[in-house]
Amino acid sequence: MRIPVVAGNWKMFTTASEAVALVRSLKALVRDAAGVEIAVCPPSVNLIPAAEELRDSAIRLGGQNMHWEDEGAFTGEVSAKMLKEAGCHFVIVGHSERRQYFGETDETVNRKVRKAFSAGLAPILCVGETLQERESGRTEAVVKTQLEGGLKGFMADELKTLVVAYEPVWAIGTGKTATPEQAQDVHHFIRTWFEKTFGPAAADGLRIQYGGSVKPDNAKVLMSQPDIDGALVGGASLKADGFAAIIRAAVS
Repeated sequence: MRIPVVAGNWKMFTTASEAVALVRSLKALVRDAAGVEIAVCPPSVNLIPAAEELRDSAIRLGGQNMHWEDEGAFTGEVSAKMLKEAGCHFVIVGHSERRQYFGETDETVNRKVRKAFSAGLAPILCVGETLQERESGRTEAVVKTQLEGGLKGFMADELKTLVVAYEPVWAIGTGKTATPEQAQDVHHFIRTWFEKTFGPAAADGLRIQYGGSVKPDNAKVLMSQPDIDGALVGGASLKADGFAAIIRAAVS
């Protein structure tokens, strides 16, 4: 049985004090949430204060991005070992905003996934199509290309901690959400591709999140789909009560 994972991507929101207050409130609201893995991904400058507040909590910490090198002259970047020492368990890799605004490619995503594994981080690999790609019937082709590129050169036994997040780009921050049927179709496609590429056991164990305007009022119906194993939550994760409601939907 796959344990759902619900992760909050805070993007470029929260100061250090706001991050601490948010995780403090969240801890109290989800203290009794069992059967779901919970993570928060604050901005990198807020990771350490958030980690201190999360000490002795079951809530995990994640980074929003990282470089594929251990260190070097890469102004503004953070490394996997920095994230690990800050207390991170997860790292988001290949988010559509990183691809769109910062020129990430399937090749750089692949390097980051490999570095995450070698550093002991669990990568959340993001894939998804734009509205134009969906309307032209290219959703599966786009997602397949991103999976092939991001996971090129890996063997099944290397991917045990991998999480894949399907985020239709047209549903991120727009208020639009894929219908449960649309989301399930793509999640099933991802699992089927994984089975063909890495085998039935790897596919059965793979956790696939949905990300794209997940809110308390649509979380339960989305996560009740057979191939949806949690959510990568954006704006709704910035309010403790709303994020807690999404987490409870995953539990139920």
